[in-house]
Amino acid sequence: MHTRKVPLSTDVDVSVLARSTPGFTGADLENLVNEAALLAARNDKENVNMVDLELAKDKVMMGAERRSMLISDEEKRNTAYHEAGHALVAKLLPGADPVHKVTIIPRGMALGLTQQLPVDEKHTYAKEYLLNNLVILFGGRVAEELVLEHITTGAGNDIEKATDLVRRMVCEWGMSEKLGPMTFGKKEEEIFLGRDFTQKADYSKTTAIEIDAEIRRIIQESYQRAKELLTTNLRLLHKVAEELLENEVLDGSEIDVIVRAFNLNGGDPLTSSSTAAIA
Repeated sequence: MHTRKVPLSTDVDVSVLARSTPGFTGADLENLVNEAALLAARNDKENVNMVDLELAKDKVMMGAERRSMLISDEEKRNTAYHEAGHALVAKLLPGADPVHKVTIIPRGMALGLTQQLPVDEKHTYAKEYLLNNLVILFGGRVAEELVLEHITTGAGNDIEKATDLVRRMVCEWGMSEKLGPMTFGKKEEEIFLGRDFTQKADYSKTTAIEIDAEIRRIIQESYQRAKELLTTNLRLLHKVAEELLENEVLDGSEIDVIVRAFNLNGGDPLTSSSTAAIA
């Protein structure tokens, strides 16, 4: 609806934009199209192409590019390996959402981003899918540890998301074999605090210790799984990071090309699951 009066190039795939903008209101989508049209006009283009729409989407979602931001070569290298770790783990895991784009151009508060797009709209999530997401979240930190031999604060948001996801798996969705299909903790709404939710513990201290132990176990197993994947494909991790440092932005198809070429040239052997994911 919002692109009816905008001349679009033949490479524009509206379905891809729709999948990458969940929760956007009509005003958000209109703003995205207007930003894309402005970008195309600045570059003297007759039509708005997919690159313009992708850049506009990133600006609306994360803010304008901060190319003037001073970043040392070391910090840029850290970011490249961090994002390469996320992207490569996502490529190697079967059933994970396809990688759409990886960038190390700073936007907003983020120094880089790895974006995945689901193939189909999901309303429920399988346990295996959630566990794969955990492994992907830890891919960045693991890459730092393996290659740079130190860890940074760049994985702070990833660790926060992973911990919150595992806690919900254990306490809300009954996905712990040890604790069983039970919920732990009831949410209470405080009306006078503007719909602020508090958590009421309805379990014993012994159960709380078991919950903490189960959360820690799942997180450590996911971290170890990411470490095994990247250790096996360490040379490929170097290659993806090098391409990121050179180009700053890679889309999913470009990463596929890198992986295929690396494998054909006698690189590290990929797992059977990764071959299926890349095919």
